[in-house]
Amino acid sequence: MGYESLRDGLVQAGELVSLIAQYAPDEGANYSVWPGLTLYRFGSPIPPHWDAVNSLSLCLVAQGRKKVRIGSRDYLYDPLHYLVLTRDLRFQAEITEACAAQPFLSFVMQIDPQLVTEVLATMHRPMTALYQKPQKPRPVAYVSPLDTNLMGATHRFLLSIDSEIDRAVLAPMYVREIVYRLLLSEQRARLVEQAGVHSSRNPVTGAIRYMKDTIQHPILVGDIADAVCMSESAFAHLFKQSTGMSPYKFLKQLRLEAARDALLNENKSVTEAASEVGYASLSHFINEFKRHFGETPGTYAERLRGVTTLSLRETSG
Repeated sequence: MGYESLRDGLVQAGELVSLIAQYAPDEGANYSVWPGLTLYRFGSPIPPHWDAVNSLSLCLVAQGRKKVRIGSRDYLYDPLHYLVLTRDLRFQAEITEACAAQPFLSFVMQIDPQLVTEVLATMHRPMTALYQKPQKPRPVAYVSPLDTNLMGATHRFLLSIDSEIDRAVLAPMYVREIVYRLLLSEQRARLVEQAGVHSSRNPVTGAIRYMKDTIQHPILVGDIADAVCMSESAFAHLFKQSTGMSPYKFLKQLRLEAARDALLNENKSVTEAASEVGYASLSHFINEFKRHFGETPGTYAERLRGVTTLSLRETSG
């Protein structure tokens, strides 16, 4: 980190302390005008006590130190680290560093999983990841180093909630930036998983399940809408609202990613992969694959496999 970045980070940290001290004048929890934001002040250490969160939450300490115990595992965080907790979680919390001259100051901000979905779509990340079960269970909490980008976004957000106009216009933008910064960090998998849990409560998940089950056959948007008992227009609107893309575009991405997996993990030929994901025309499949991944399927598979001889032929013969 350069001198200017370090200086900016120290300035932001100091201003963050001042803002939270301003918004949390009382001992204990101070509720904000921004929904889902709670700020804390403690003038002395607090012994372990039970607490809970009901949604995906970002926990950030500006001054002091805190320990959270979940099961038999301790999570320690301070002004250099932040904590992300998943929803419906009960835990023991302990304020380990605080005094009257330098009180413990922190905040907990609830994150809407739907916003995670929207930001992911804007980032053009594969939305199918939302609907995949993780290969192994992830911890329900995770501590990460606090970088100057996330600190800056947090600082701007807290500044904006003091004014009614700024709160209406700017604060939502800064919350999106906070989510974006978290999605660029090692917390990404945790946010994506929670967004996937949220998405499972609407008909979109049933529609995606139908797409996967019938991926080898021609599928119309009307067929998918019928499968979840919705009109085609209402379904298309809900689907795009939930995933950030049309059902047709999502289905195409789903097919191409399934074809890629068949090429790489199942050692299928290009012709077999195309057929398995519902492409009747091999040339159409090759063109679509190249547009999506930047290479023809044979070249793409060979490069990732590390082979030196052509083992996949992009012809039907």
